[in-house]
Amino acid sequence: MGGGGSLPAPGVFKQTACRSLAEALPTAAASPGSGARSPFDRQLKRKQKNWAALQPEPAKYDYLREEVGGRVADRVYDIARTFPLALDVGCGSGYIAQYLNKEAVEKLFQVDMAENALKNTMETEIPTVSVVADEEFLPFKEDTFDLVVSSLSLHWVNDLPKAFREIHQVLKPDGVFIGAMFGGETLYELRCSLQLAELEREGGFSPHISPFTDVTDVGHLLGRAGFNTLTVDTDEIQVNYPGMFEVMEDLQGMGESNCSWNRKPILHRETMLAAAAIYQEMYGSNDGSVPATFQIYYMIGWKFQESQARPAQRGSATVSLGDLAKINAFISGEKK
Repeated sequence: MGGGGSLPAPGVFKQTACRSLAEALPTAAASPGSGARSPFDRQLKRKQKNWAALQPEPAKYDYLREEVGGRVADRVYDIARTFPLALDVGCGSGYIAQYLNKEAVEKLFQVDMAENALKNTMETEIPTVSVVADEEFLPFKEDTFDLVVSSLSLHWVNDLPKAFREIHQVLKPDGVFIGAMFGGETLYELRCSLQLAELEREGGFSPHISPFTDVTDVGHLLGRAGFNTLTVDTDEIQVNYPGMFEVMEDLQGMGESNCSWNRKPILHRETMLAAAAIYQEMYGSNDGSVPATFQIYYMIGWKFQESQARPAQRGSATVSLGDLAKINAFISGEKK
């Protein structure tokens, strides 16, 4: 538990929430039949995130998560209300919570599958409760939270539609979900360089960057999960590095190494050197640095309540656009 929070009320959790996280995650034995339905090894992702959290200087690799966490928090502040109870799904070390205050959120549950990340949560003035759980199996009762946030975590879930449905379920009516996740153009420089190098040196290539969701699919999936009044927008953050190997080192430090079931376990040294040279040749700057692009999808969706404002039905207007034009012309004539 972080932030000096009190113990949660018993009514917050589902009665079936006592099973362990290991039971909720697919095992390595499931990998041969996982295929397209379960593209990611969630047990491996948990190990990667736990390893990253135990490094001597984990904050060294937090720059991207802190930046996006701040932008998610800005969107919380854009809503002129105080949220009594909020949930951060895939919170990591509390990258959103550090930017929030009691005027915005009165109490916050922080959920992550990596217990070591929860042990290193950042200081915040909000009372917090830390819960080890998987994003696809939220252990909370229906209609519990006024606000759910998530930043740079949902791109690793195997069943994104299910994760959205779980978030929608735990929200109270008129509750809001504000999230951010990596988009399809993320790390395109690294992806292209590795693919070209493998084609040249090994006659074929394997996926080394995890697949990302398309922006058009995000809005569709949120709508199918039951959210309304949707807003989805995209942004890009470009970070410069000395070279390709530094990009990969930072990704590992972030806990963002590939965990796809069909990943290639070993990259040959010659292929890696060729990829670094291609990266530099295709994308390098005059100062010798190389860029890495991170595309971010920001999404906002509300859970329906009768009192919410809704758009009028098509054809219900009582004034035509032609009438409005006449009124404008009349006003202009009066001014003359």
